[in-house]
Amino acid sequence: MAELTHFNEAGRARMVDVTNKTSTERIATAQGKVLLLPETLKKIQEGQIAKGDVLAVAQVAGVMGAKRTPDLIPMCHPLLLTNVDIDFKEDPQPDVSGRCSISIFATVKTTGGTGVEMEAMTAVSVAALTIYDMCKAIDKGISFGDVCLLSKSGGKSGTYTRSS
Repeated sequence: MAELTHFNEAGRARMVDVTNKTSTERIATAQGKVLLLPETLKKIQEGQIAKGDVLAVAQVAGVMGAKRTPDLIPMCHPLLLTNVDIDFKEDPQPDVSGRCSISIFATVKTTGGTGVEMEAMTAVSVAALTIYDMCKAIDKGISFGDVCLLSKSGGKSGTYTRSS
């Protein structure tokens, strides 16, 4: 297991010094899932949500979330992101609880001395929150979760791909 690097000699939190790290292309992809009523998904698909095009707004919100990650997560470095891409996959088939889903995928890229995993997971989370915000008037039971890193590449630790 890797050593935790966010602590100084006194055991206090610190931002990791990446001054001497090699600048490489860094890519991370994260996912999350929004669970909602089939009627809600249908209204999203048909453009019948009063606040507007839910997935278009969630896509923009996800990009903004990735860009604002260091404002939200204290030890994250401000990064020059070179690409943020948000995709959605709708599953209209209800699960055992009667909810269908929208999966959110965020891929974030940069070239630098630290990775973009947190930016990808923040993008997914902000997109999910936006879907909730835009649809809460008709479906207060919307939930979301399963936010996780699917893959990352670049840097000293190399490539990671989630196994399941």
